[in-house]
Amino acid sequence: MTSPEAASCVLDSVEEVPPTHGTADAGIPTGRTRPRWELPALAALLLGTAALYLWNLAESGWANAFYSAAAQAGSTSWSAFLYAASDAAASITVDKPPMSIWVMALSVRAFGLSSWSILVPQALMGVATVGALYAGVRRRHAAGTALLAGSVMALTPVAALMFRFNNPDALLVLLLTAAALAVLRAVEDGRTRWMLAAGALVGAAFLTKQLQAFLVLPGFALAYLLAAPVGLARRLRDGVLAVVAMVLTGGWWVALVELVPAADRPWIGGSQTNSFLELTFGYNGLGRITGDETGSVGGGRWGSTGLGRLFGSEIGGQIAWLMPAALVLGLVALWLVRHAPRTDGHRAELLVWGGWLMVTGLTFSLMAGIFHAYYAVALAPAVAVLVAVGGEASWARRRTPWVSGALATTVLGSAIWAVVLLDRSPGWLPWLRPVVLALGALGAGAVALATVERFRRLAPLAAVVSVAAMLAGPTAYSLQTVSTAHTGSLPTAGPAVIGGFGGFGPRAAGARAGGPPGAQGNRPRAGRPGGATGTGFPGLPAGPGNTTSTFPSFGGFARGGAGGLLNASEPSSEVTALLEQDARDYTWVAAAVGSQSAAGYQLATQDSVMPIGGFNGSDPSPTLEEFQALVSSRKIHWFIAGGGLGPQRGGSDQAAAIESWVTSTFASRTVDGVTMYDLTSPV
Repeated sequence: MTSPEAASCVLDSVEEVPPTHGTADAGIPTGRTRPRWELPALAALLLGTAALYLWNLAESGWANAFYSAAAQAGSTSWSAFLYAASDAAASITVDKPPMSIWVMALSVRAFGLSSWSILVPQALMGVATVGALYAGVRRRHAAGTALLAGSVMALTPVAALMFRFNNPDALLVLLLTAAALAVLRAVEDGRTRWMLAAGALVGAAFLTKQLQAFLVLPGFALAYLLAAPVGLARRLRDGVLAVVAMVLTGGWWVALVELVPAADRPWIGGSQTNSFLELTFGYNGLGRITGDETGSVGGGRWGSTGLGRLFGSEIGGQIAWLMPAALVLGLVALWLVRHAPRTDGHRAELLVWGGWLMVTGLTFSLMAGIFHAYYAVALAPAVAVLVAVGGEASWARRRTPWVSGALATTVLGSAIWAVVLLDRSPGWLPWLRPVVLALGALGAGAVALATVERFRRLAPLAAVVSVAAMLAGPTAYSLQTVSTAHTGSLPTAGPAVIGGFGGFGPRAAGARAGGPPGAQGNRPRAGRPGGATGTGFPGLPAGPGNTTSTFPSFGGFARGGAGGLLNASEPSSEVTALLEQDARDYTWVAAAVGSQSAAGYQLATQDSVMPIGGFNGSDPSPTLEEFQALVSSRKIHWFIAGGGLGPQRGGSDQAAAIESWVTSTFASRTVDGVTMYDLTSPV
């Protein structure tokens, strides 16, 4: 992603640009033009990121069919669009706010239903995030530093995963990155409009993934209150106005949902009382912290908590490659500006990104509730900026012995840590470990020597080798990730690792696609393999487990058939044809327990399929009495048995009651291994 010439400038260009404080263009002194290579290097970075995130994209099919089905529903019904309902008939919403669904639904409306129309917006969000980081860092730093920040972001394995997947995290990261840059612009000139923009962006992030959006606020508030070039009263006022903007931007939809009568809108998925506020502060809020999540399935399977969680076998390869370097270099840079004026822009920058990394990282480490490896993508922007900015600040003071020692140690330590992470996949690219270690040792030695005047010419070599040593591991992981299809609810980046996550045992990072090819027109069928049987990327062999997901479906259907809790159903052409018969005569062509099970059938037919009980099958929607009334009025044609239910932490038993009533009341038939009940033909 970064050419050798650009990489050398990451450290070497700092010699020509000594650190300055408090100005917007501290990295670009007055009268100095941008280097000729900067724009071509920026174009290479953005085009390379686009190529990386778009490569092999359709192989993931529907990716997370849970959200793809909601996008399909929103593309055909504005009511379903508004509420982010799982089905066009709007029986229940997804268990998240609607903003990420809106983006996908609009894309499907414009380009038709396919994996491309659903996943390409995520890839473009990734390119936009990389570009935004580059622009934000470039305002205060050398071009090489900005390019390094963008490259680290693009090559973080979990970013390469989530900007190719349709979970809300891609949009969340983009919005929060833009909010951070708005805060830093406010620190530069003290203009209220930038704080209003930051508040509005965080509010939009709340409408993407609820309370997780607020984890960046401590760093934002600290930086602005400390460094904004206006009086304290003005700083406090602007902070309050930013909160007002955040509440208005994120709260209008919440007010709409809470004020509209329950009978006139879908059930709020993930809640037990049909309340978005309950979902926000319960299942998706404090429940994630305490572990007390009413209605969750598989409680206690989310791994041990503690400060080492993000460095463990499951999470380490996703994000932790450069986290130690980010922490060390960020602290070094912060110490170096300890005597700067209050309004110093560099210190504010470190507070914004350092606060982001610390608060979000500690929350992820200590939360006792549901936690997935891909959440770690929220740390990637902070890691990228701290590595680049901290590296530049350390190089500028390299003649200070302890600083040069910290920089060289960081390079070597990052290489050693990369070897540790790579060693968790013993059969995958074994030659890479000695290469990374050798590069780390050479880079650290070159950094140490380059601090001596007589060896100053080693600076470009130190830059190139150090960057290569630190990025080789995550780059290989990212290439493996984009070369492998990912589907289901628990995607992870990179090859299989020794150990496991949350009691699941060894995990396979690249579950083979179970969705459509995405290039077969506007009506692809769920269940058609994407065609990826290996990595599909030249030079990168399939690691252990790269073709099969080892995550279980609690309902016993890991792939195919009726689907399960974590993976979508994969209906055959015969099942799909049966569902499509007389589809226009019914509001729902079928009902199935659990959203993933229902999603596959809905995506195959593009007709509404009711997800009984929401994602976990544990929401009281519909009740047995409501379901019986719908069946009596001939609004549902089929009931598909075998959805994903597992050991629940409380929640409703209505799904089990409905299934018991159906199986005892209606005759069944089996089609391609799927048991179906015709709700118009009682026994």
